[in-house]
Amino acid sequence: MSEKTGQDWLCWSSGNASVLTMSRHPSFRRPTFRHAIGKPSPRERCFDGVPITRGVHDNHYCSVNPRFVAVVTECSGGGSFLVLPVHHTGRVDPLLPRVCGHSGRVLDVKWNPFDDFCVASCSEDCTVKIWDIPVCGVQQNLVQSRKTLIGHSRRVGLIEWHPTAENLLLSSAYDYKVSKQDTDIPLFPRASTFTKALLLSVSFSGDGSRLAVASKDRRVRVLDPRKGKILQVSSAKLHKANKVLYIGGSKILLSTGSSPWNHRQIILWNPDDLSRPLFEEEVDVSAGVLFPFYDPDTRMLYLAGKGDGNIRSYELSADEPRISFLTEFRSLLPQKGLGVMPTRGLDHTSCEVFRFYRLIPMKHLVEPLSVIVPRKQVGLSAVRQRNLLGWNSGSSLLDAKYPRAPSDLSGWQPDETQCALWTYRFTPHCSEPAERAPPPRAHDEVSTDPAACEPALPDYTLPHPCCGFQLLQAFHRQQQQIWELEAELHHRDVRELPTIPMG
Repeated sequence: MSEKTGQDWLCWSSGNASVLTMSRHPSFRRPTFRHAIGKPSPRERCFDGVPITRGVHDNHYCSVNPRFVAVVTECSGGGSFLVLPVHHTGRVDPLLPRVCGHSGRVLDVKWNPFDDFCVASCSEDCTVKIWDIPVCGVQQNLVQSRKTLIGHSRRVGLIEWHPTAENLLLSSAYDYKVSKQDTDIPLFPRASTFTKALLLSVSFSGDGSRLAVASKDRRVRVLDPRKGKILQVSSAKLHKANKVLYIGGSKILLSTGSSPWNHRQIILWNPDDLSRPLFEEEVDVSAGVLFPFYDPDTRMLYLAGKGDGNIRSYELSADEPRISFLTEFRSLLPQKGLGVMPTRGLDHTSCEVFRFYRLIPMKHLVEPLSVIVPRKQVGLSAVRQRNLLGWNSGSSLLDAKYPRAPSDLSGWQPDETQCALWTYRFTPHCSEPAERAPPPRAHDEVSTDPAACEPALPDYTLPHPCCGFQLLQAFHRQQQQIWELEAELHHRDVRELPTIPMG
């Protein structure tokens, strides 16, 4: 027997009454970007014919900025990588000049976040080189680097730029040393040894005061990069970490790896306490390494596996559940690595919020993949369709898109014309109408030009408003005149279909 009163339920069990209070908030949260989709570029907008490296190191082998795309390539007699302009897509010339100053295979490349023409590369020749790329791109083989950083005794596998300090580079090698070097000061790099295990991934915090690393012993460590001191260490019994990533804008650390049952999983940590995870979720049972990518602007997390053809997207939140699955992009072509375009290089006019550059070795292809959040146009399109169907619409539909007060019209001034709103003349092609010709007289010749036979369009020049209220009325009057012209053009194009007699 139960009796409901408001949000409380009175439950009777074994003669004892207990009150259970139901929460007003559901246990699930509605994601904001649940309609995000992945849109691969057509073949003509991809980089075709790129000899992608055959290396087996767990790196991206690709780095992107708004000007160039750097891709590590396969070559003999040393290491090299291509620097391609972002907009010069299509078939890549096999004889295209490369950056080929390393004597060993290139393992990683990273663009300087403060300089779009500076790129760093590390190699099996135990060196890290800093390159200056010309503004017009690489026109001939680039052999001489601006600076060569030495200090490692074995091959260098990872490099990472500092997020807030310009020209400060971190490198990690197979000699278990982590070096920090200012690329503008000719000093010997400062090397530290945090652990006797090889580092698999490094990530700076948003302000650069903390450094998170994942090593080959499958542990996550949080370090102080200035003092070289280990602050926190996780346990490898419940989670074997491969990649680690600081979540920008929040004090959360994310790691990807495998569970004791070899299931790929993602873990959220508190960087100040790695004794127990905040959240954990199993993804699948594949064996490839999961690369995490995070967009702090939309708070979306992307997981892409090496050797997989799919990319999963999630949304992070501070409330439960902390991770909400959004969508998944699937492809039959597996990727070897991925590059990510910074936010300042995206095409926001096409609702693009993220862009990958997938390396597909089996097709020798670098494929841009855009993450699009579709938007539904409201207001103008709804009123336009109602007018074309002959329905009378009130002014309530204008409130969704057009201003309600005269003070709201400040942002409606057209930038390309820089003219006053009341002097702008509207025609179906948004151009100034031609001067009206005087009416033909009886003795004048009639023109046979079809364009001259069409009726002249009325002049929709608006009078100069003397107050804000008249300006608002003039604005809505202009919109109504535009819709009437579009409806008239639509009726001109309609042709009656011939009726076919039945039987």
